[in-house]
Amino acid sequence: MGRADARRAQRRGARRAPKRGGIRGLFTWRKMLGAFFGLCLLVMGACVGLYLYVDIPDEANALAERQSNVYRYSDGSLLTRTGDGVNRQNVDLSEVPKDVQHTFVAAENKTFYDDQGVDLKGTTRGILNTLMGKGKQGGSTITQQYVKNYYLSQEPTVSRKLQELVIALKIDQKMKKEDILAGYVNTAFYGRGASGIQAAAQAYYGVDAKDLNVAQGAYLASLLQAPSQYDWATATPTGKKLVRERWDYTLDNMVEMHWLDKAERDTLKFPVPMKPKPAPGMEGQAGYLVEAANQELDKQGITAEVRQAGGWTFTLNIDKKRQKELEKAVDQRLESKLDRKGNKVDATVQAGATSVDPKSGAVVALYGGEDYVKHYRSNATRQDYQPASTFKPLVFASALENGAKTQNGDLIGVNTRYDGTSKRPVVGSNTPFAPQNEDDISYGDVTVQNAMNKSINSVFAQMVVDVGPAEVKETALALGVPDKNFPERPAITLGTMNASTWDMAGVYATLDNHGKKVNPFIVKSAKHSSRTYEPVEGIGEQAISRKSADTVTSVLRGVVDEGSGREANTTAYDAAGKTGTAEENKSALFAGYTPELSTVVALFGENPQGGAQVSLTGTANAGRANGGGFPAQIWADYTLAALNGGSDAKFDLEDVEQGESTVRQTPSNTPSAPESPTQPPTQDPNPPEQSPSRTPESPPAQSPEVPPTSQSPEVPTSETPGLPGDDGPDPGRPGDNGANNNPPAR
Repeated sequence: MGRADARRAQRRGARRAPKRGGIRGLFTWRKMLGAFFGLCLLVMGACVGLYLYVDIPDEANALAERQSNVYRYSDGSLLTRTGDGVNRQNVDLSEVPKDVQHTFVAAENKTFYDDQGVDLKGTTRGILNTLMGKGKQGGSTITQQYVKNYYLSQEPTVSRKLQELVIALKIDQKMKKEDILAGYVNTAFYGRGASGIQAAAQAYYGVDAKDLNVAQGAYLASLLQAPSQYDWATATPTGKKLVRERWDYTLDNMVEMHWLDKAERDTLKFPVPMKPKPAPGMEGQAGYLVEAANQELDKQGITAEVRQAGGWTFTLNIDKKRQKELEKAVDQRLESKLDRKGNKVDATVQAGATSVDPKSGAVVALYGGEDYVKHYRSNATRQDYQPASTFKPLVFASALENGAKTQNGDLIGVNTRYDGTSKRPVVGSNTPFAPQNEDDISYGDVTVQNAMNKSINSVFAQMVVDVGPAEVKETALALGVPDKNFPERPAITLGTMNASTWDMAGVYATLDNHGKKVNPFIVKSAKHSSRTYEPVEGIGEQAISRKSADTVTSVLRGVVDEGSGREANTTAYDAAGKTGTAEENKSALFAGYTPELSTVVALFGENPQGGAQVSLTGTANAGRANGGGFPAQIWADYTLAALNGGSDAKFDLEDVEQGESTVRQTPSNTPSAPESPTQPPTQDPNPPEQSPSRTPESPPAQSPEVPPTSQSPEVPTSETPGLPGDDGPDPGRPGDNGANNNPPAR
């Protein structure tokens, strides 16, 4: 072979020779398989070690030695004490009907009678969720939940989850399934302070566990997934929907497992539980304050299950003196005038209020209702009523914030002029809307300041269109209005969404705080030997510019000085505010603030039997209840007392346009202000102390009605009752006698 042939053969051999080393050499099948089995052996070794290391605890967890929780006012004085001992009475499983036992298995763990006490897939999911910060979202078996309830804590940690897994395996080997199930139903927390099935049966249905039927058992079993969210008495519509679905799921599983006959299943009706009975120490306003604190704690991770073990000291932001003054103002201005037993209308009246420090966000006083024992639902935090015309300032705020213009291109400001003709169709909207002003009064050409003073519906309906409903909603959400029943349509100008006094107190506090977001919070501190607490951040980012917020404040001072909020007017403090009365007079509000305090007071009409919303017309035999009446009077009395008789503090307003509320100008030629023979009334001559009526002594002439171009459910006509809106105090208007049904809202 020649030298050249030898070199060619050498090159061919080199190409065929396998490569050694490099990254490919690290990932051969042999090495990868070896690493996999090595990892498996390592995991198995760790599991064996964990199994040998973790023993079944000799004693139950701290729940067996439960302490009380203490709630205190901001000064440290005692508000109330809850949870003195566990509301629990263990019962033998034989006392629980067999089909009720099966409801718990069907709801939580269908394979309970056959499994080894653990669900590896669910536990793995729970550990991953914990590592990713999603909290407790595992699929634990009944045995695992019993172990957690009886031996461990409620902390959503990986170490606790691993302990739970090992102890459950050992418990399943040592205990009978019936004993595990008995332990589970006797240690689970059902809400309403009830631990164990006996206490739960009494709390929700007023019977002993032995007398529960299968439908009631299915509800209690369903409740365990989220006790506070699924309690029928306080659940939101979403919560009620979810618990109904879980109730159905439980019963369907029973049919699947042959524990319940399909024909019987089809006859079962959802067993609505009875109203809760507040624990001792929750009477009066105490229960409402504790409930508001607990709702906030839930959001911060201090859930009912965590609080259940006790040992907590919760200090609230509630100022003891201001709280008493708020209660006193409601009693003197409202409750003393109501005949709840002899007058059907008075029996429906519910009052609620929230007062916030605009510099910190602290809730310093709260009025939840007549008595927590008598009316369980808090009127301060409920979100099922409309804020009505207390929303109008937010429309103006959005106009300022967005640099919005009228239909003919004029920049919207305090002195921009609009046509205040009643039932004038809006211009520039694809959604027809022509709201009626209160008493169907047409005001003709008016400034924004005058329109706010008199809460003229037609003006702010057009302003929403000029700004854009989507933009108005965006501003409102930024200020703190919740996104509940909040469509992007012109009618939102009348406050047709849902918001609580708590929500609106935060919104107005944000205006008070020069546009910097105020998040109302009630828990000042929470102390426990084994747990830390992160309080709510009361002050957030800039929601709207200072100029926009201060301009709105300037305009709302006019509402108090010479508009529908004159009941709150005094020389003792600087104040701004807005009245509101909702659709068909079902709610009436006054939202106002001083440089030191933002407070919203509301009345709600609620049927005592069914809870349905009803009209407030005729409250205390005084005609139409409205925001400028009882709510403004309560607000004024409380604010004066809360500020110790008054305050020299003034609004620090920067770069605001001054309003001209009484000076007439030549109307601008804009599409939103067509010519009208109507002239705006310049003042309201009847002072509050002379007459509660805000009707002008010489009302303006009615301008010709402009019919809507097309009909829609959102287009009110003279026959359309109950437009949301607002008011000055207006009981006893001549010819009314409290019988003015379905007034247009202002």
